[in-house]
Amino acid sequence: MVGLKLFNTAGGTVEVLPRLAEVEADVQALVEAHMETMLSIKFLASEYVIDCVDGGRIDSLGLDENGAPVIVEYKRGTDAGVINQGLYYMAWLTNHKDAFRGLVRDRLGVAAASQILWSAPRLICVAGDFTRYDVHAVREHRRSIDLVRYRYFGSDHFGLETVASVTGHSARAKRVRRRVAGASSVRHQGGAIAELVAAIDEVLVGLGDGVTRVQRKQYLAYQRLRNFACLIPPQQTKVLVYLKADPTAVDLAPGFTRDVTGLGHHGTGDLEVQLRTERDLERAQDLFRLSYAAA
Repeated sequence: MVGLKLFNTAGGTVEVLPRLAEVEADVQALVEAHMETMLSIKFLASEYVIDCVDGGRIDSLGLDENGAPVIVEYKRGTDAGVINQGLYYMAWLTNHKDAFRGLVRDRLGVAAASQILWSAPRLICVAGDFTRYDVHAVREHRRSIDLVRYRYFGSDHFGLETVASVTGHSARAKRVRRRVAGASSVRHQGGAIAELVAAIDEVLVGLGDGVTRVQRKQYLAYQRLRNFACLIPPQQTKVLVYLKADPTAVDLAPGFTRDVTGLGHHGTGDLEVQLRTERDLERAQDLFRLSYAAA
């Protein structure tokens, strides 16, 4: 985004210069007010006071679309301490699950509180910029961390750019990779479908840097900052993938793509893609890229 140039072409061509917030609180208030739209995270609490010896206030607490706990920390500009501060709060969160569970129950209900994905807590740092040392540091931690750069453009536009996205190097992450690699063991799944699942996984992970997998019982999510694809456990003859691409912007093909807006289904996304063969996977790749770009 630092290199992005934005122009207003209404009544001429005028460059809209990027700027930082006047104060950190402005960024926090804007993101919290629109957290689900911007980050696909349900907002839970602001300036949450933690109960421990050293104390502290978590800028924002939320629950992402896969049910994972999320801490969001903000800085107006570049701040070398934002990652360590966030990791301190992450440690508190994982050691005080009952407090977070109670918060989710009060805000979102009993069902949401019972389905929290404790194996994949996330830290999102939103700041004016990050150094190369910040990017290197997140790769050394065993946590899921997203570094997100913000910019205001004029008075009406606000941009978020993922600078780095790292998934935790946990035993759970290794199990997810083994589960995908061993897709042939899934019940009533033939060899051809197993190979197709592995090929779909390779394509989705290969769309760009920072793609992470999040395993839930009903689906396997592929996540950038937000989910961009959800793979449903394969059926006998086909694999279903749900994408965040806008179904109204796609030429739907019966038996291949379907608008499921408002229809109940596992995973996230309103565009259903049905894959039966490697040829279907080739047809779907533009849709995969479209959804990845939207995330």
